[in-house]
Amino acid sequence: MAKTVWNGGALLAPVPAVMVTVRDGEKDNIITVAWTGILSTVPPKTYISVRPSRHSYEMLKNSREFAINLTPSSLVKTADYCGMYTGKKVDKFEKCSLTKEDASKINCPLIAECPISLECRVTDIVPMGSHDMFIADVVAVDVEESLIGENGRLHISRAKLSAFAHGEYFEVGRRIGKFGFSARSGKKKGNKRK
Repeated sequence: MAKTVWNGGALLAPVPAVMVTVRDGEKDNIITVAWTGILSTVPPKTYISVRPSRHSYEMLKNSREFAINLTPSSLVKTADYCGMYTGKKVDKFEKCSLTKEDASKINCPLIAECPISLECRVTDIVPMGSHDMFIADVVAVDVEESLIGENGRLHISRAKLSAFAHGEYFEVGRRIGKFGFSARSGKKKGNKRK
């Protein structure tokens, strides 16, 4: 298949479009972030990348705590709004009718309407160019009980999470495989070892 080569750029997709909550003193804010991911399983580490010009940047730097609230597709317009408007001028919780929920291990609100929230404590701030990376320990994960089956298994598909890809939002669709399914017993067509 023919490909066209472009200059290097930020074209990794899809990525989660999450609403990050932060508190600095008495002030709370929400910032929408797509530059996030997992860095390590043990210990559980994550990151968010934020431009120093953003209102939440100083709040993050001062408090060194934040929550990553996974955005369901029903809140994608809200997430977009929270990424377009500054917390300097608008209380996004109030404007978007979002409910603050107490976190269990950090002094930062969670968004009750989001089905999964990761409570995070910053360990490092790394300048990366246009953004600074806030590397953090995931100290707790808050999961909506309706996503947990009777055997304690997480049914993440029930969350109907959203994703972001090159300026567009998508609802995460159907499952097409499961980790390790390619290595399970049974013959695979067209993939014989020699």
